[in-house]
Amino acid sequence: MKIVTYQVERQLHAGLIVDDNRVLNLSESFQAAQQSGLVSSELAIPHSVLDLIEGGAAISDACNTILAAVRSDDLPFHGKDLSQVTLVAPIPRPRKNVFCVGSNYRAHVTEASRAQAKEDKTPKLPVFFTKPPTAVVGPDAAVLLDPQVSEKIDYEVELAVIFGASGRNISPDDALDHIFGFSIINDVTARDLQRAHGGQFLKGKGLDTTCPFGPLIITIDELPNFDNLRISLSVNGETRQDGNTKDMIFNIPRLIESLSEGLTLEPGDILATGTPSGVGYAMEPPHWLADGDVVTCTIEGVGELTNTIRNTGSAEFAA
Repeated sequence: MKIVTYQVERQLHAGLIVDDNRVLNLSESFQAAQQSGLVSSELAIPHSVLDLIEGGAAISDACNTILAAVRSDDLPFHGKDLSQVTLVAPIPRPRKNVFCVGSNYRAHVTEASRAQAKEDKTPKLPVFFTKPPTAVVGPDAAVLLDPQVSEKIDYEVELAVIFGASGRNISPDDALDHIFGFSIINDVTARDLQRAHGGQFLKGKGLDTTCPFGPLIITIDELPNFDNLRISLSVNGETRQDGNTKDMIFNIPRLIESLSEGLTLEPGDILATGTPSGVGYAMEPPHWLADGDVVTCTIEGVGELTNTIRNTGSAEFAA
C-alpha cells in the first residue's frame, strides 16, 4: 500500500493511493466496505494514518481488500483526484520526536572528517539524535530560514523507517517484523548551531520546518529491496547527493537492534537512517541553502519529496 495524509478545505484525511491519479478517502471507503459486507463490521474505522498503523494486520489486510475491490470496480470509489488535494506529511504530527542516525554512510563520514579536519573514523555504534514534532512539514511545504538564527542551513536525504509494532530489545532477526513501511525525510540542519552547541545535535537539527517528510508511506511488502535503493538529492536541479542504501554502515536491522536496547519503540515511531555523501558543508567552498532554493529528495521505489527554502526573517517565527 501507498498511504498518505491529504488536505481538502483545511480538513485532513488519511488516504490510500489507488493509481497515479486517484486517492481513496480511508474512513469513507472503510465504512462503505463494512456496509457492503466486504470488511468485518467489528473492525474500528481508521480515521488517520496512525489509526491504520496501530490497527495492525487486521486493518492493513482490510485496506488491501478495499483497494483491490475499488480497482476491480467491486466497490465504489470514495475519494478524490490527486490534483484536487494537497498532500501533507503522512503523519502530520508524530507523537514522539523523530529518531535519526548520523554518520551512517562511509563516504559521508569521510567527507565530514575532511571538512572538519578530524580523524576519519568509522563509528563503532550508531549515532542517534532526534528532531521534535514541530520540525515536521510535508511535501511542497516551505522550509523557513531565519538568518538571525542560522546562516548555514544544509540538507540531508534519508530513508525513513516507520514502525508498526511495539518492541524493546529487538534482535536483528526480528527487526523486520516491527517495520510498517518506509518514507523520505530531509534532515535539514543548521550547521552553525550544530557546532556552536558543542556538537550536540538537537539544536542544530530541531528548528521548526527542518524535517520535511513524505510524500507517502509505502508498506514493507511493496519495498522488499529497501536495503538496495538509489538515494539522491538535488538543489535547483543540480544533483548534490547520489548514493545507495546498501552503503549504510549499520543496516536497518542493526539500527533497530541498537535503538531499541532498553528503549521501547511503538507503532508510528519514525527513524531516519542517515545520509550519503554530498552535503553542502563538505563542498569546497561550502554551499548553504538560500531563499528560493528548491530541494528534491528522491528514493528509488518510494518517490520524490520537494520543498522550497523561504527566507522569512524572524517575523514568521514570532507567532
